[in-house]
Amino acid sequence: MLSQRYNATLPGLLIDHDHWHPHPTASERDAWSAYPAPLRRAHIQRGEKASEYGWPVPTATFFLDFQRTGNRSRWQKQIRDTRRQTLADLLLAECFEGQGRFIDPIIDGIWATCEETFWGVPAHMSRQKAGVGLPDVEEPVVELFSAEAASLLAWTLYLLDEQLDEQSRLIADRIRLEIDRRILTPCLERDFNWMGFNNTGRRVNNWNPWIISNWLTCALIIETDIDRRTRLVSRAIEALDNFIDPYPHDGGCDEGPGYWNHAGGALFDCLEILHNASDGRIDVYDDPKIQEIGRFPYRTQIHENYFVNFADAAARISLPPALTFGYGKRINDADLMAIGAWSADRANILEEGLTDSLGRQLRSLTVIDELLGAGGRTPLPRSTWLSDIEVYCARDTAGTSSGLFVAGKGGNNEESHNHNDIGSYVVYIDGKPLIVDIGVEDYTAKTFGPDRYDIWTMNSSHHTLPTINGTQQAPGPEYLATDAAFSDDEGSTRFSCDIGSAYPDEAGVTSWNREVLFERGSTIIVEDTFELSRADSLEWNAMTPSSVRIEPGVVHLDEAPLELGGTSATGQILYDDAFLHVTLDTYPLAKVSFKRGNPWGDKLTRIRLVAKSVPATGSTRMVISR
Repeated sequence: MLSQRYNATLPGLLIDHDHWHPHPTASERDAWSAYPAPLRRAHIQRGEKASEYGWPVPTATFFLDFQRTGNRSRWQKQIRDTRRQTLADLLLAECFEGQGRFIDPIIDGIWATCEETFWGVPAHMSRQKAGVGLPDVEEPVVELFSAEAASLLAWTLYLLDEQLDEQSRLIADRIRLEIDRRILTPCLERDFNWMGFNNTGRRVNNWNPWIISNWLTCALIIETDIDRRTRLVSRAIEALDNFIDPYPHDGGCDEGPGYWNHAGGALFDCLEILHNASDGRIDVYDDPKIQEIGRFPYRTQIHENYFVNFADAAARISLPPALTFGYGKRINDADLMAIGAWSADRANILEEGLTDSLGRQLRSLTVIDELLGAGGRTPLPRSTWLSDIEVYCARDTAGTSSGLFVAGKGGNNEESHNHNDIGSYVVYIDGKPLIVDIGVEDYTAKTFGPDRYDIWTMNSSHHTLPTINGTQQAPGPEYLATDAAFSDDEGSTRFSCDIGSAYPDEAGVTSWNREVLFERGSTIIVEDTFELSRADSLEWNAMTPSSVRIEPGVVHLDEAPLELGGTSATGQILYDDAFLHVTLDTYPLAKVSFKRGNPWGDKLTRIRLVAKSVPATGSTRMVISR
């Protein structure tokens, strides 16, 4: 898309290095003083706290912690979440205040960052170079967080170039040297998997635009040679096309709404950087696919921070306010702008300050008055059908979370960050969770290793799916839904697909048609019609945060408190008592570390509806209602 349209004329499109001025520098005091006083005060206070940080030296044994234990959170928290955020807080505090009192801590942060052997996380390095416990300084790996660190230093140089040179010209030289050897030269000379130039048969995921947005920032700020700057941007555009071109035309993110921030959202970062650096001459916002990618988040919102979660996406997420608002503004979508403004209202930006990467915070400032004055709302469409990724959502009434809500998916078990969840569904009532997708725990070495699907949150027996003859769904592109279809009329929606192909041969499935019929204002009926080549055992699974009581033919689900406040939903599941009996498994969550916090209560319960006898052909239905 982009390379065909723009690479041939790229030298004439890009603003030259000395004249590209995307944001005011720290020396432009009038611009920084014009931002709202509460916002400036919040960031200055954040900088004062950041000034107390001591910049400890990361040790080799701490780096080896991931290889030895599989724990990746300890390193990421210390390096990315603390060190990088500290430098960003110091930098914005100095820009807002302009009195020089944060300069020395900023210099310490720059120097400490440049002294780090590797800017990324050990887990990502190991994925790029198998068996490596410590970083190879002669062959730097470009991954998510090394690219983020480089972008942070590039913006630091852009904003504080004059102030840093007053202290020592070697500071800016060191930044340029480290960014070039760790990011720019490797990206120009080597093919990393995330670039998509090596055809592995699998579509690139959010690594591509996430890294490229930082790569573009570094190239435009750091590189002064016209020819090399153009080559860097041109290659970045070619790599970005490897993300855009095969992306589903319906705009659906197969990694789930929780990953849109770094998939579609990072794509918007790239497009905005190119738009700005070309004075608007690079502009693809009229492309239908680009527009659909932007609309994905509000199409999958359930209620407030609850979004339809599949794959490794969390059940509760926060959308980046200015990014979402800005994307909506570019594609002229009032609903996307509205949910961005709604997110800003919830984030309390004036009092708490901005969050996210430094580049995004700077771009947020360009729309801050418009964003805070827009007045937000949640669109909550009546139904959504994304035919390419085979995800559907439906609710009783558009614009409100009151009533019943159901969502589910077809797809295949090779989607990025996938769980084995083909044919699964979730149910909420009045915006409260009733039947849920668990989500994902903190990442470890096992998360992306050969034993990934041994993790309870990722296998099909802990989703709303059948276990057939003792066999669960299998991972891989050949394990998929077939004949997926969705329809919506005035009073009901219907989703159907055959999930038999999601199970391996040992399951003995000839066909398994699943139909989810949503009668608005009334019931959700899940009906499975199956044909088996052998019939030993069958059970249906469902996970709930609600309290469970059993009567013959009825599973009562009573509200239970949730970790972050509020309660789960109250409802019931009607089932055929002559065919099925109920078994309950309880999962205490006190020691479960979810990736973005526990969205449920103190426990989850797995409801197992087990067949008393198994026919070779048959059907059963479950009726879910208030």
